[in-house]
Amino acid sequence: MKGLDERVSLREGIRLEPLAPMALLPLRTLEDRPVMSVARDWLAQIQALLDDPSSDRSRLCRDVLTQLWYPEYAVNWETAVNDSRLSAATRLGLSAMDPCNITLEPEYYADCDQTRFQTVKPLLWLWYSFDRTPTGGQNVWLGVELRRLLAPYIFKRCGENFKAFHNIEFSFGYNMEVGDNVVVHRNVLLDDRGGIVLGNNVSISDYANIYSHTHSIVDQKDVTNACTRIDDGVRITYHATVLAGVHVNEQGMVGAMAVATKDVRPYHVYVGIPAKSVRVKPNAPAPRTVLRTSHERGNEEGRG
Repeated sequence: MKGLDERVSLREGIRLEPLAPMALLPLRTLEDRPVMSVARDWLAQIQALLDDPSSDRSRLCRDVLTQLWYPEYAVNWETAVNDSRLSAATRLGLSAMDPCNITLEPEYYADCDQTRFQTVKPLLWLWYSFDRTPTGGQNVWLGVELRRLLAPYIFKRCGENFKAFHNIEFSFGYNMEVGDNVVVHRNVLLDDRGGIVLGNNVSISDYANIYSHTHSIVDQKDVTNACTRIDDGVRITYHATVLAGVHVNEQGMVGAMAVATKDVRPYHVYVGIPAKSVRVKPNAPAPRTVLRTSHERGNEEGRG
C-alpha cells in the first residue's frame, strides 16, 4: 500500500520520492565575544530604565539611538538639534533619534488606540532603528537580547525565551500575545491590528506575513479586524502568508509561499495558493481519520 505522501502526489500528478531520514543539526554554542561584558552592561542599563515607572520612554529611545548614531552629540542633543551651524541633514538625523519627531504608519489608522500606541511607540522605534545600526544590523546575539528585553513592554503578553531576528515589523505591537519559546525569523510582518495570538513553540520563518485586518473589495476604507491565532507547535514557513482571522491549529504547518485563507487543521501541512492540506504529519495522534487531508475527503465525497 502506498504511503500518504506518495498517494497525495499521484493525485496531483506529481511524484515525490519517499522522505529521507532527516539529520538533526542542533545550533552551535559560540564562545563569548570580547565585547560581551560591555554589551551586558548596556542591556542592564536599558532594563533598569524600563523597569523604572518614572522613566520617559521617548527620552530613553532618544538617548540610546543618539549614543549609537551620533555619539559626539549624545550629551548636548537639545543644543545640537537646534544649531543652525550644523547641516539640515545632520539636524534632521539628530531629530529622528527622538520618536516624538517621527510618525509611524499605524498612527494614521482610525482604529489605533493612540493612548496605548504612544506608550509603545518609543520602544518600537528603538527596535526598528537599532536593527539599522552598525551595532545591531545582523548582530545576532545582541539583537536577540535587546528585542527579548523590549518585547514584554510592547506586547500584551510575552512568554519566556522569545527569540526575534532582525527587521521584524508590527502594526500596533500592543495587540501581540506571544507564548513561550517562540522564534520569529528575519523580515517578518506581524500585523497585529486585529490581534495576533502565538502559542508556545511557534516558529515563523523569513519573509512570512501574518495579518489580522482585511479590506472590503468594494471600499478600501472599509476595514475588518479579526484576531489571527497560531497555536502551539505551528510552523509558518518561508514567504508564507496567513490572512486575517485564520486559525492555524496545533502542530499545523503552512508551507513555503502558501497563502492560508482558511483555518489550518491540527497536524496538517497546507501548501499552495490558496493553501490546502496535502499531508498529515507523522506525529499526528490517532485516530488519523479525524485529520483527513482535503484530497482524501474529496475522494470520499466522490465515492458517495
